[in-house]
Amino acid sequence: MNDSPEKRSEWRAILYVQARVAVLFVPILLSLLIIGVIAGNERRSVPDGIDRTVTSSVK
Repeated sequence: MNDSPEKRSEWRAILYVQARVAVLFVPILLSLLIIGVIAGNERRSVPDGIDRTVTSSVK
């Protein structure tokens, strides 16, 4: 296996770029997780007879 300094430098640069791209996605993933938690909390154990998605709709 060739352990030349150029190869190590190339791998280091590749890993650096991948780390920077991963850092960009962390806030997106966190915001989606928070949205999922908030949306999951809106469920009720006993559904009422009103469909909140349509105005004046009764099931």
